[in-house]
Amino acid sequence: MTSQPSRSRHNTSSIRSNNRIAISTPTSRIYTRVLDGLPGCVAWIAIVSAILGAVFFPTIILFVAVGFASYSAVRFFVAGYASIIGNRRIKQWDSVDWYQRYQEETKATLLDWSAVYHVVIIPNYNESLDLLCQTLTQLANCELASEQLIVVLAMEQAEEGYQEKATHLTDTFGSHFAEIIVTAHPSGLPDEFQCKSANQAWAFSRIKHHLVDSGKHNADHLIITSMDADTQWHPRYFSAISYFFATDEARHACFWQAPIRYHSNVWRVHPLLRLVNAYSSAFELAYLTASWWRSMPISSYSLSYKLLEQSGSWDADVISDEWHMYIKAFFVNNANVTIKPVYLPFNAYATNGHTVWRMIRNRYLQTLRHAWGSKEIGYIVDNMRRYHDVSLTRGLSLLFRVSHDLLLAGAGWAIVSLGSLLPILFHEDVRLIFFSDRWSHPLFILFQVIIMLMIILGIAVWWEDVRQRPPRKKQSTLSERVWVVLGFALLPILTMIFVALPVLHAQTRLMFGLTLPFRVTEKL
Repeated sequence: MTSQPSRSRHNTSSIRSNNRIAISTPTSRIYTRVLDGLPGCVAWIAIVSAILGAVFFPTIILFVAVGFASYSAVRFFVAGYASIIGNRRIKQWDSVDWYQRYQEETKATLLDWSAVYHVVIIPNYNESLDLLCQTLTQLANCELASEQLIVVLAMEQAEEGYQEKATHLTDTFGSHFAEIIVTAHPSGLPDEFQCKSANQAWAFSRIKHHLVDSGKHNADHLIITSMDADTQWHPRYFSAISYFFATDEARHACFWQAPIRYHSNVWRVHPLLRLVNAYSSAFELAYLTASWWRSMPISSYSLSYKLLEQSGSWDADVISDEWHMYIKAFFVNNANVTIKPVYLPFNAYATNGHTVWRMIRNRYLQTLRHAWGSKEIGYIVDNMRRYHDVSLTRGLSLLFRVSHDLLLAGAGWAIVSLGSLLPILFHEDVRLIFFSDRWSHPLFILFQVIIMLMIILGIAVWWEDVRQRPPRKKQSTLSERVWVVLGFALLPILTMIFVALPVLHAQTRLMFGLTLPFRVTEKL
């Protein structure tokens, strides 16, 4: 299925939240196209500038490339340090009894523990029955499951046989949870396309009717958890969320985010992907841990029913649902929204394939889909125009956070790679720096320091991930070990294939107004 352009996000004349009204003017298609094209324009300006600089100003562009590479190395070092701290906190949190800690609280604003309910939405489309059974089995093993977890199987009507699948799951797992609700997102609704965000928006409308409007539950006591179909929660995650929700007066102004680990099928994926996934997990944990970085929701997260309702629920025309939902809540609630880490990691399936080529293709397409979050750069710019009561400083801070990684992965990679390679190819005097002068030239020395630092940090991050992986049933083969060693040498190429190229691909498609086909990630 191919996504279609939508106007639903921008046609609202006013949005009411917390008794305030943010007046907005409709966003035209042309203006939307311009906003969507911003990241792609920046990326291609960087590419063209790097090429022209390599031709006419080789030394200058080489220094610029070294500057970007140095910044990336320092950022990598800081992320590695922060992820080590995060893993220490995970060990500390793993043994906490959250209900006992709740009983020790004496705040007058405490909510009754038994009054807090979790609504866990599981959007799924063409996921295997075995995978969903594994997900629900893991969820049933969580504390509070039978008494305070309400599971929502958010199905798609476009999936053939979804009724039978839902019936089997409710019959098998119905007694393990406080309640199981089945919703079916209709296909072909106006101003939306088939995606996780649209499915969740529909499910939330059904939840509102079934749980709140009917009077069965108090909206002030509900926590909504959005998750992928393959998410496997830590057994104490929901107890921890109950504790924070019940004890925090700002319970309706925050998201809760746990770190992600791609360990559900870690021993079945290619060793090269294990390396790439280790870096991804380390950076996400670093963002949660480091106070100097702004974290963002990823994959699976929780927020209060009230915050979701006040923010207008999920939009039905976006792919990056977690970032978009946070940005939307940020502006609708006058920037009074925070993300609080929960150091109880959840496991997820890493992208895989039956062959190396399928593995590469599937991972590329997954990153392409994630990189569609580049649209959120324009969405922030538009909201800064519409919500005048959000200070410029706060708006720019969020814009910088979202733009930073997306532009560094695309435009930044182009500057580093093209700016360092093309001058060597085009100019003999530059080649002398690397093949004749070598250790007598500061540029060559700096390049070697950056490379060595990245290798050392890469090994440290990889080893930290190895320590957290579940035990394997079979011994590693010689071929696997060779691939692991080669992976460190191939890291620049892996970064190009699995990060830079799909990011540039997504940003270029957005720049030209092209759509993104809907695909379900292959999980093995």
